[in-house]
This record gives sequence, structure tokens and C-alpha cells, in this order.
Amino acid sequence: MQGHIAENDLGLVGQVSAPNDDPIAVPATRVLSGSQLALIAEHGEERTAEVGEKLYEIGEASYPFIAILEGEAAILDGAGHEIARHGANGFLGEINLLTGQSVFVTAVVTQPMTYIAVEREELRGLLFEDPSLSDLILGTFVERRELLQRRHGIGPEIVGPRDSPDTRRLLEFARRLKLPHTWVDQGVATDGAAGGGVAMSAMPLVRLPGGVELHNPSNGELSRALGIGLALAPREEVDLLIVGGGPAGLGAAVYGASEGLDTIIVESSGVGGQAGSSRRIENYLGFPAGISGTELISRAATQARKFHARIASPYVARALEPGAERHVVRLEDGNEVAARAVLLATGAEYRRLPVGGLEAYEGLSVFYAAGPPEGQLCAAQRVAVVGGGNSAGQAAVWLARGGALVSLLHRRADLRETMSQYLINELERYGVSVRDRSEVAELHGEDGRLQGVTLTDGERLAFSYLFLFLGAKPCTEWLGEVVARDADGFVLTGSDAGADGLLETSVPGVYAAGDVRAGSIKRCATAVGEGAAVVRFVHERIARLTAQAGEQASQGARA
Repeated sequence: MQGHIAENDLGLVGQVSAPNDDPIAVPATRVLSGSQLALIAEHGEERTAEVGEKLYEIGEASYPFIAILEGEAAILDGAGHEIARHGANGFLGEINLLTGQSVFVTAVVTQPMTYIAVEREELRGLLFEDPSLSDLILGTFVERRELLQRRHGIGPEIVGPRDSPDTRRLLEFARRLKLPHTWVDQGVATDGAAGGGVAMSAMPLVRLPGGVELHNPSNGELSRALGIGLALAPREEVDLLIVGGGPAGLGAAVYGASEGLDTIIVESSGVGGQAGSSRRIENYLGFPAGISGTELISRAATQARKFHARIASPYVARALEPGAERHVVRLEDGNEVAARAVLLATGAEYRRLPVGGLEAYEGLSVFYAAGPPEGQLCAAQRVAVVGGGNSAGQAAVWLARGGALVSLLHRRADLRETMSQYLINELERYGVSVRDRSEVAELHGEDGRLQGVTLTDGERLAFSYLFLFLGAKPCTEWLGEVVARDADGFVLTGSDAGADGLLETSVPGVYAAGDVRAGSIKRCATAVGEGAAVVRFVHERIARLTAQAGEQASQGARA
């Protein structure tokens, strides 16, 4: 119906109204209309504050959404430097207000204020009442997060040497979660301590906003300390367990939870998968100007939580044990989840270049996603994007638009074999040099700083940064022989698995959707659709189990 907005269409909390095609260029200071302020007032409490009063500060576990009626507040970093200032009709907050992450900045009153405070859970519901308000708040929150990612000294500080696997693990975890963070690469001093007096045995060290220090924390420990993700009980029992929090998993969570299924998502890193790291998705239905992966995933996660789906991360699935009524998934930390139906939506991991010494450059000058921090590094630099798919094309275009001198290297004879035509046109439009039949054989540089690459034909090219988009392998090794997979490890479904349902695996009641499924179309919208479609099969399974239980009870009574 014209003008109708379906609340359970993934990510469509409201309709997007971006003033231009580059959200980074939009100012992070926005204002609310009179009608929007009136709606917010119905859900919040009017308060006052004097000059110098802190509305919230770095390290706090939570804070309310603040809409300013009169007065002014400044946003400060940990050193007391002003980041932004918001006045009458403006509002405070960024994406952590919705995700539950601890506070990364301080808000202090600079002119006597009257404001409306809306608690987090109330705000989540409010975002579904007014599409234009939802667009304004969510879009601004995502934009502010991207700006914080560019600023030094915001968020956790990771202290550790570049050659430490745990340092690289923590840095990759922070990048996947889009956490503003700072890395301090401190060498060993003559007394056996790292720069700054930190003992090497204590590294990597993570200093959290607010001053708490963690010594070589696991991803889960860091996540809990920052207030991210749900902490699971030792055993959970649910209707639907979704393993993986990408578009397919979120699609299933939104539709499953909205239809009354007790639903949990377990995710090993950050919600969003590869789609969440996409700088801009141009071909997602309903977004003619495109939408960033961050905003789409933020909207989807907000929807899932609205319908009471629980999102638990980081939890790594280690084993699947099928059962007659419930399947059990055992997690790395000893937790287990028993579910009447399980959806495998684990996606795939990035493929790495088969060249020596790659690890030394990863996170410094070799990346697997092109986000704001990397884009800032690459302005006016020579950059190579390796890959021939749409993700590679999107990254190359975005980096070129940001001022980088970009070359796209791919191994095929014709880019049209693997990339959409609209992206090929964009590559030409933004001056990206496309090199066919080009494969990287060797990296050159020192101390993790790339200087150039040598191709398999012996040609040497000068590049300062390398972005790898080489496809991915499915995250299915943990399944062992329990579920049928193809030769590449992708999960078989439907007739290929001997199952009745299109998305059902070789184990009844276990389904697969998105990139992890053999034969799937590797597109964000397709993954969402598959995840949503699984919910129908789950309802059918639960109905059968309920009927069987009723029949058994009836037979027992007759006996």
C-alpha cells in the first residue's frame, strides 16, 4: 500500500532521506522540528541543567537520549578537547545509545539547559512511531560514530607490539565492531618493558574509557567490559537459535521474533557480517541513493531487539548436536543453547593472499574492508584493491572518491564476468585504473608499511595500501560431519541435502541461509530474503513437534 512502512522489513525503520550521496559530508549537528520535539516529550522527562554540569561522561555504562529545548552542550574527548556543540532543537548521542556500549565522550553544559531525557528502551520504541524522526536520529547516530572512528584518542586504547597475534586479534575485533579506538605500537625498552612502562608480559593491554585496564583480554571479556552484547546463561532454551548475525541472521530474527518465536542470535564477532563493513550498498531495494552497511545493520538490529530477539556476542559455536525435539549448539565458553530449530547463517571469512609475510602488513597497510579510518589514511596515496567482485568495486569507488589514486587488480580477462555493470561504470567515472589478469605474488616494504607489490608476471608496482576482496570461505568447519556440505564447505540444502524444505539441511530442523548456503546468490537482499523465508519452515516444524507431543500425551492417557 502506498505510504505504508512495514516494521519487519529488514532495516526499514523509516524511509531514508539523505541530502546527498555521501553521508560523511553531512554535518553531525542536526535539529528537531517542533512536532518531533512534542512527540519526544510524550516519551521522556523534562529536566534542567546548569553550566558546567555533565550530562554523561566517558566510561559510564549508559545515558538517556537528550533533546535540547533551550541552552547548549559541548561534546568533549578524553583530553577535554571539544568535538562538537549542540544547541536548541539539537540532540545528543551516537550509535552506542542503541547498542549498549559504554560511553566514549563527555557531554557538558555550556549554557543553562532545559532538555527532554528519554531512556534507551523507550527510545527504541519511539523510533518506530515516526519514520522521519527515525531517519534523522539513526542516520545522525551512524554518522557520528563514523566521525568518532576518524578521531584519535576516542574509545579503547590498545597497547601492544605489531608482531603480537593477540594485538592483531584485538585490533581486528575493534575494527569489526566499528569501535573508535587507538593503537599504541610500543617497542621494548632496555629494561625489558614496553614504552610507557608496561611490562611485556602484560601486553597487549587495553585501556577502556574511564580508566579500567584489561591485560590481554579475550574478545568476549573486552565485549562485556564495554557493555556490548547479551551475556548468556550456561544453558538457554529457545524456539529459534540463529548462528551468525549478518543479513540472513538478522532477517530471520526480525521475522521470527515479530511472529512470536523466542529467538536468540549468537555471533562470533560483530553483528553485520560483510554487509556491515560495506561503505555503501547501492542496489538494496528501497534505497535509491544507497545506504551504508553500518546504517542498514544498525536499523536491522534495532528492529530485532524491538521484537525481543536477543543478540549475544561474541560467542563462537563449536559443535552442533542434533536431537529429536531440540538441537543443542555448544559454544566456546562452555555455554549451550537448546533450540527447536537452528538457522546456520555464519557467512564466510575473507580469503587471504597466498604470499609470504602478509601478517606483518595486516591492519597497517593491508585491509579487508574500506571504512572511514582506512579512507582517511589513503587520501592522496597510491592504493590497490585486489578482487573482481562487487565488494571490490564498491571499495575502489569509495576510496577514489576520497582522493586516493586507486588501481583495481583482478585475475580474469574481463571484469564483466564477476562485477555488476553499474559498478564498472562507476570505476571509469572516478578514474580507477583497472588491470586485467593481474595477481599479486610478493609484497615489499618494512615495519608493516607497504611500499609496493610484484605481480606474477614480474611487474613491480608502487602502492602504499592494499585492500583485499578475494571472496570468502564458509565458516562451517565447526559443524564437522553433522551437516552435509559440498566440496568447498558450503552447507547443502533442499534436494541436494535430501531435505524436503528448500532451505533445510540434511538434519531436520536445521536450516541454512545466506552466504554459507551452497548455491546461494551472494547478495545482501537475497540473504535477508532467505533468512525471512526460514521462519515459515520453523513454524511448520514447531507445529509438527507440538502435534506429536500432543498425540503422545493422548496415547499415554488412553494407556
